[in-house]
This record gives sequence, structure tokens and C-alpha cells, in this order.
Amino acid sequence: MMETLDKIDLNKEVIIVKVKGLEEIKRRFLDLGFIPGEKVECVLLSPFKSPHAYKINNTVIAIRNKDARNIEVKYEKD
Repeated sequence: MMETLDKIDLNKEVIIVKVKGLEEIKRRFLDLGFIPGEKVECVLLSPFKSPHAYKINNTVIAIRNKDARNIEVKYEKD
């Protein structure tokens, strides 16, 4: 089942499938390590619903939900 990064549950690990959006947003995500095939885990949910913090390549990065919607992910078992 395909979802976007902003929809994954806390402490769940997913695999990045595709990075969408404007070229500058895509480039920024790729520079941060959000590359198709990489595993990413949601490690913190903000009490205000946004941003969420994600662990990728042993680094924790906070991303606003509106930006995280540009990253398509899937659960490993899909």
C-alpha cells in the first residue's frame, strides 16, 4: 500500500518510493538523504501535528507535514 511520509505512524519504518514536488524541494530532500530505496522511521510527532521528526541514515530530521506529503513511501511488507 502506497502512502505519503506524513501519514506513517510513530515508530514505523517505511521505504521511500518517490520524491515529488517542485524541483527545489526534490533537490533538498535528495540532499538530506531522502532517496528512493532508503528506509525512514517516524521518531517524533509534534504536539501541534507538524512537524514530525524522521530518522534516516542515523540522522533525525524534522519535516513539515505539507512537505512530507511530497515523499511517497511503502511499508516493507508490501
